[in-house]
Amino acid sequence: MGLVVVALLAGVGLTAAWGLQRQLVYYPDASDVPPAGEVLPRARDVTLVTADGLELGAWYLPADAGRHTGLAVLVAPGNGGNRAGRAGLARQLGDRGFAVLLLDYRGYGGNPGSPSEDGLAADADAAVRALDGLGHPLERTIFFGESLGTGVVAGLLQRHRPAAVVLRSPFTDLADVGRHHFPWLPVRTLLRDRFPVLRPIAGSDVPVTVVYGDRDDVVPTELSARVADSAPALAERVVIEGAGHNDAVMFGPRVADAVERLARRVG
Repeated sequence: MGLVVVALLAGVGLTAAWGLQRQLVYYPDASDVPPAGEVLPRARDVTLVTADGLELGAWYLPADAGRHTGLAVLVAPGNGGNRAGRAGLARQLGDRGFAVLLLDYRGYGGNPGSPSEDGLAADADAAVRALDGLGHPLERTIFFGESLGTGVVAGLLQRHRPAAVVLRSPFTDLADVGRHHFPWLPVRTLLRDRFPVLRPIAGSDVPVTVVYGDRDDVVPTELSARVADSAPALAERVVIEGAGHNDAVMFGPRVADAVERLARRVG
């Protein structure tokens, strides 16, 4: 009888984990954000239209005319917050002469819908189309992925070829992160949203910069290092000493400087 009870409890636990897993992956701040220009001077609101019919709010910051690099940066954020929390990074990039599109996924920042791997892929595709409409073709665009956004960018890389890619705190795939945090669960069996990063990066010759902190308590540092090791066209590996996953330095000038160095490399 004891074994039966244990088996039943295990079954209930696994069922709960299956049903609630997206609540463990995505932490959207769904509240409305202010108009772009109130947060970022010169920025404006844009609408991304997805293939499945959603209209998503995003912020577009044109390049500073005095320092225009001729390149745009598509920022695919991590799994928490909304685009208002990336305004500082956008400002840093804008100061270096980049046009910036701050993407907010479905379910984030007042956007309709609920996040999923397929949904975020459609959102990123819509961002690529929007940038093209704003005069930024793929060959003049850098994909920037942060944390979960590195999985979004890695998937995007399989469908579109940009000028270059920046991965900030990447993981090999989401299951490896899940196994680190929930070692008692069969994460790879249960997980619906996979977000592979290592495999797409290993199969691409697009120049890539990998940035990570050596005190990351969300994405194990060794996973980010493995992604960098796998990249055939690794332009730079930037390891920020003493930095955790969400420390201010991971959204600041050292990250923006790495984007600028990569831009100089790709012209």
